[in-house]
Amino acid sequence: MEIWKRNLFVCWFGVFVTSLGLSQIVPILPLYIAHLGIHDTAKIEQWAGITFGVTTLVMAAVSPLWGWAADKYGRKPMLLRASLGMCLVISSMGFVQNVYQLLGLRLLQGTISGFYSGSITLIATQTPTERAGWALGTLATGAVGGTLLGPLLGGYLAETMGFRSVFLSIGALLLVAFLLSLLFVKEDFTASQGKVLGFQEVWRLLPNPGLLVAMFVTTFVLQLALYSIEPIITVYIGQLSRNTAHIALISGTVFAASGFASMLAAPRLGKLSDRIGPQKVILTALIAGGLLFIPQAWVQNAWQLGGLRLLLGIVTAALLPSINTLLKRNTPDEVAGRAFGYNQAAQFLGMFSGSVLGGQIAAAYGIHYVFFVTSTLLLLNALWVYRAMLKRLTECEA
Repeated sequence: MEIWKRNLFVCWFGVFVTSLGLSQIVPILPLYIAHLGIHDTAKIEQWAGITFGVTTLVMAAVSPLWGWAADKYGRKPMLLRASLGMCLVISSMGFVQNVYQLLGLRLLQGTISGFYSGSITLIATQTPTERAGWALGTLATGAVGGTLLGPLLGGYLAETMGFRSVFLSIGALLLVAFLLSLLFVKEDFTASQGKVLGFQEVWRLLPNPGLLVAMFVTTFVLQLALYSIEPIITVYIGQLSRNTAHIALISGTVFAASGFASMLAAPRLGKLSDRIGPQKVILTALIAGGLLFIPQAWVQNAWQLGGLRLLLGIVTAALLPSINTLLKRNTPDEVAGRAFGYNQAAQFLGMFSGSVLGGQIAAAYGIHYVFFVTSTLLLLNALWVYRAMLKRLTECEA
């Protein structure tokens, strides 16, 4: 088997178990905070928001730093650092005695996280250009699959073995990811012996820096659009399904619909990106995603919402792998880590901003307006991509 394919399979499994482990935390976080002695509902919600959001913000801040380290020391060391570091930190969460210790460890988790971003950089730089879209799309299915299954496993472990067992199980999964990366990932990388390039020097190396900025903004807008809706989906389904006692089950099904669709569609859309060009896939997906958000504001029941979310999952499956493919094609390998690091920072900032924006819009104007705002943002982004990227690339190809 070719080295790049073996790396892809190992990284896929590592991303899957990492996402499987990390996604177990979010659903039980409020319950664990209550277990640690916070009993007032408002304070539980406040602490849950802080402990969740702080990790994302720190990850956004440190992603460019780890991207720089990947360019200087190699991408495999970043996989080992992230997997082993998170193994130790998250396992320690199972032994905390109060919410302040939990918050401190969540801060530390954000500082050392980055297995998925490291895998993206490794696969992007090791994979032949003509297969990059398929490879990055396949890698994305590991993240989506783990994220979908994680809450189910976390809920089961919390119910049967207690909250602390969840953190220990995550630590075990991350240890597996570390060992697989250590033993089976191979990287042809020579550590830099010269001066580390500064930001302006990196910028001058880029053949099309405006294109990279467009991709960073697109990543930010995509995550903002998705995460402005996801935290309030359960509330919306409660409004649509007033005569049922199975809100949690229906919400989980609707939430999972887009994820399963993305997992199935990502490799195929990655192949399409390799064939017709990632820029065309990005533009089409932004327009389709923007249009699909509009009817979600007018659905009459949860199953109509689920159907639209299924279609949205297919559309969004095309975006991040195609963005990463375009970054690979327009970034020299010696600075690829930093380019992907900045893109990861944009992704985490979009997740945090979307969660905050969606809640504020829903509280001030109603949930329906969240769909209209996110639709507008995606369509405006599509217009910018068309004007700033597609025309320029078409002219270059001509």
